[in-house]
Amino acid sequence: MRKWLPLVAVSLGSFMLIVDTTVVTIALPDIGTDLNASLSSLQWVMNIYTLVLAALTLSAGSVGDLLGQRKVYLLSLAIFGGSSLLCAVAPNLGLLITARGLQGVGGAAMFVTSMALLGTTYEGKDRGTAMGVWSAVIGAAAAVGPIFGGLLTQSMSWRAIFYVNIPISLVTILMTRAGFTESKKPKGARIDAPGLLSFALASGALTYALILAGEKGWTAPSVIGLLAVAALGVAFFVVAEQRHPNPMLDLALMRNGSFLAIMLSTVASAWGFASLVFTSLWLQSVVGLSPVKAGLALVPLAATTFVVSTLSGKRLHGVSSRVTITLSLVLIGVGCALNGLVVDGRSSWAAVLPGLVVIGSGVGIGVPATGAAVFAAVPPQRAGMGSGAMATFRQLGQALGVAVLGVVFVDTIRSYLHGRVDAPDAAEAALTSGQRTTLPVLHDAGAHGLTTVYFFAAGLALATAVLTVTLIRNRGTDAPRVPAREPAEAH
Repeated sequence: MRKWLPLVAVSLGSFMLIVDTTVVTIALPDIGTDLNASLSSLQWVMNIYTLVLAALTLSAGSVGDLLGQRKVYLLSLAIFGGSSLLCAVAPNLGLLITARGLQGVGGAAMFVTSMALLGTTYEGKDRGTAMGVWSAVIGAAAAVGPIFGGLLTQSMSWRAIFYVNIPISLVTILMTRAGFTESKKPKGARIDAPGLLSFALASGALTYALILAGEKGWTAPSVIGLLAVAALGVAFFVVAEQRHPNPMLDLALMRNGSFLAIMLSTVASAWGFASLVFTSLWLQSVVGLSPVKAGLALVPLAATTFVVSTLSGKRLHGVSSRVTITLSLVLIGVGCALNGLVVDGRSSWAAVLPGLVVIGSGVGIGVPATGAAVFAAVPPQRAGMGSGAMATFRQLGQALGVAVLGVVFVDTIRSYLHGRVDAPDAAEAALTSGQRTTLPVLHDAGAHGLTTVYFFAAGLALATAVLTVTLIRNRGTDAPRVPAREPAEAH
């Protein structure tokens, strides 16, 4: 049992982290009523968390490599638990948003170091099993989050969704102290401050631009300005990484075809997840389900992910990452295309069930496969950097997916409603906010919007599958490893 104690500690922390990203969505109306907050202000309870995660994920992985993954994981749990307490007692929206930003700091470090801890603690088949169970727990957490949040909010209060994190954090801290030993730190290494700051600027500006693009459009001056800042940040980051003796991201990794393919596959998979946001809206506005029932309708995807991840992590350990990652993307693409073909204005929640199961199978194969491939591509002392890069690509891919697919969803609905209803703006607002609609023309418009989103996600997944076949050339179980860059001695 002690052998798997580290896995339990990491899975428990990750479960808390992922659940907390979804339960807040359900609680937002109650938070707005209790704190007398406007809709635009409430959006920052979600957006600040996304911004901080995107800005700090890669940095957290690098800091974990330098200071020790166990130490940073323990610190992240303490930050997450403490900020959850601040969220729970927040008397106003300003303090709640600030506390959510602190949760993002803890969450970024927790997510990256948890993956790195598994990669350095387990080897061979045990690593495949651990990555499979961990990814299955994440899938289950994403599904039960809305249900869990709805039950807590309805039976107690929105504050309960934050209070529950405190005992979980304490238990996870105790298990981590007992289950892990500290990792070896590289000699003479120092924190890459220029890289950390420039990447935080670039990723934060890009994520904020994507958030605003969904509200104001891609041509808004503020969006264009933020994209320019992001591009400038990337340029500074590249220069900083080339000059620093111990960079937070070794750019040689991005010249490795296998590693690049892994990163692109995480982006494509994230778009598959982003499509679920619009599936949830369709389930509530067109099918007429409550938020809790809409969450239940998505459980088949999570359940399939859980089962397939648990089995594939161990059973597919000896299969080439080229095969497993490509298979994962093909299944995600086929599942999205299937839902795009079958949904119409008269469909019930059951129409998306087969597609969700296929998507869940792809995710279940892909998460442990990409995790194992990343750890095979980087040296052990840079496990945090590898996992941080993968988590960053996934986070930015999710943000980009929601923004781009959101534009596709709204534009498709707007085009369909033009000339068919007297007040297209009001009808569009109802469909995109989750309000239940009864007019058949609105049901058709919502279905058209969702099917277009699914086809876009399918196209990206299948195109990326072609790239993985081309770029990942290894025949063994692992991607070609990039040698570690020796850090300069500290003076």
